[in-house]
Formats: sequence, C-alpha cells, structure tokens
Amino acid sequence: MEGLPHDRSHLLYNAKEVPHPTKLFQDSIRRWLIAHLSDDSATDGNIGSIVEAVVMSKRLFSEWFPSCDLIWNVEEGQDITVGSQILSISGPSDSVLSCERVVLNILGRLSGITTRTAEWVSESGDVSIACTRKTAWGLMDKWAVHVGGGLTHRLSRTDALMIKENDLSVIGSKDDVGSAISSAISSIDFEKSGGFVVIEVQDSAQAISAAESWSENQKIRGREERIVILLDNMGPDECRSTEILLRESELRDWCILEGSGGVTLDGLHTWIESSMVDVISSSSVNMGVPSLDLSMLIGGS
Repeated sequence: MEGLPHDRSHLLYNAKEVPHPTKLFQDSIRRWLIAHLSDDSATDGNIGSIVEAVVMSKRLFSEWFPSCDLIWNVEEGQDITVGSQILSISGPSDSVLSCERVVLNILGRLSGITTRTAEWVSESGDVSIACTRKTAWGLMDKWAVHVGGGLTHRLSRTDALMIKENDLSVIGSKDDVGSAISSAISSIDFEKSGGFVVIEVQDSAQAISAAESWSENQKIRGREERIVILLDNMGPDECRSTEILLRESELRDWCILEGSGGVTLDGLHTWIESSMVDVISSSSVNMGVPSLDLSMLIGGS
C-alpha cells in the first residue's frame, strides 16, 4: 500500500538539495556517540606513527576524531560479502586504536539490524514491514531499519498519536470498550494528529467500532484520512476475519490494518498468506539481532 504513514524517514534525513541528517537525527546521534565514547574513554590524540586500518563493514563515524581521514568503500545499504573492505581509517595510531571498539560496536550493531530488516522485507512480498518503539539505541535503530528497507513507525510518543489498550481502560470500562473507542476518537485533535493516528484493538468488534467512529468523524470534517487499526496479538487468521468484516461493512477504505504481536521471521509466511493486513510491525526486526561480525586490522588489506 502506497503512502503508509509508518515511513517517518523524512524526519530523520533531508534528501533535498544537499542531503543530510535532520537536526532531530543529528542530536540523537550525538547523544549516543557521546555515551559510547565516554564509556570507552576514547579520545582523539595526535601521537604515534600514521597507520591505516580497515573496518570490515559500514555505518557511521563522526567528528570526534578529526585527526583521522576516512575513506568509505561502500554506499550505505550496499550489499557486502565476507572480506569486504568497508571503511579505511588513516591517522595517528593512538587515535585509530582509541576509536576501534566504538566504531566496530556501532557498525556491527546497526549493520546487523539492517541485514535482519532486509531479510524480513525480502520475505514479506507486498506487505510492508515496520519496527516498533521497542529500541535499544533509539533513532539509530530506526535509521538502520530504514536502510534495510523497513518502515520506522513512530519515532517518539509525540511523533504520532497512539491510543493503546490502557488509554481505553482509563476512558471507560472493560465491559463497554466500544464506547471508550468512540469517545477516544471523538476527542482527537484532528488538525494536529489526523494524518497518523494508531488505535490498538484486541478483537474484530473493537476494530469495527474504531473504523465506524473514525469514518463518522471524517465525514463530518469532509476529510478522507485513514486511521491505523493495530490488531494486537490477534494472529493471522483473526486478522483476516477482521479484514473481511471491515470490507463487508464498507469500512475498509477508512483504515490501514497493522498486524502485530508474536510475529517472527520464521512465521512471517503465514502472515503474508493469510492475514490480509497492510503492514506488519515487530520488535524482532531490530531487537535481539546479532551484530555483524566485523574487525579492524592495522595495515589490513
């Protein structure tokens, strides 16, 4: 499905004119790098003979080692093979050795996420793959997912409105979730959040209530925006039944269906074949992913 709101990459990278990371992303990168460099006591000295190191994969290096010169041998997201020379670093030996572990940790983790995401995307066919807000390295993880062909989903709590099960419990009783859903949707500031609203539902009846309430509000406003209905822990078969009910009720065009909860790479084919959702989100895309096996060799080739 074209134009899913789950793609928030434009908030991380400005592709116009001279491409560059946005301030939001630059600030996030700086915070993470400061933490990594501080924990590893990595500093940029100017001691030792000039040496050359080869890092065996790719992602990010920044401004903390100005005495080093970098040559990237691959483009971001480019396929590599065992033994690929990804990045050459030349500079004072103490600086190169000081940054070694931090560089390898960052490149290894983010390249691992990108690789895993690409595996998910290659298996998903026409269904889009998104990560969740469960991240270890925040926006860094999100960018790695984007490079691998996945969707970032919401970047933060304020990036898009998400009405979760707990929010509905606060609004109304568990015996009348439909009324809570209607109340929650009616209270949305549509001018601020209408372009990307997610509501979490637990069954088909809640999904119908959400789509009905949303469509009524959209018709009153004379708009045709869609709500994301997150079918949480419903499984591919129940998701399919829900999609059919929405179509029969002439509500399908008002919503984007997101399947989530318990989705694994091994079970992805069942979701693709049966669920009829538009996008699948899973923390498995980026959480618990093995780092790419990288090494840095002084004078390596």
